[in-house]
Amino acid sequence: MTTNGVQTSARDLLSERVIGAAIEVHKHVGPGLLESAYEECLAWELTRLGVPVERQVPLPLNYKGLALDVAYRIDMIVDGRLLLELKAVEKFEKIHEAQILTYLKLSGIHTGLLINFNVPALRVGIKRFVV
Repeated sequence: MTTNGVQTSARDLLSERVIGAAIEVHKHVGPGLLESAYEECLAWELTRLGVPVERQVPLPLNYKGLALDVAYRIDMIVDGRLLLELKAVEKFEKIHEAQILTYLKLSGIHTGLLINFNVPALRVGIKRFVV
């Protein structure tokens, strides 16, 4: 698929749709809320757009063939192929990046967005990861 002469994958288009929905949420409610409020608003926005979304998806840790329920939860999985980790923090820390990379590895999902809603302009609060 091409956009403006540039090769664009379906995964990129999904990321763009999610980022657009997140920007819409941020535009209407701004920074300063809890992560759970942004999750609720973003899930509503994506559902309204007809994009399938799962919330608070359990993520077991497989250790030597043993599935351990250690209470890890992925904030959102969009269309079964894009992992979202939502934050409302002053700034991203290395632990946030480590967290999403670990979730991507454990889930088998290859693309993820780390989104921090506690910023003046959302475009500076988004990091995309591909493993």
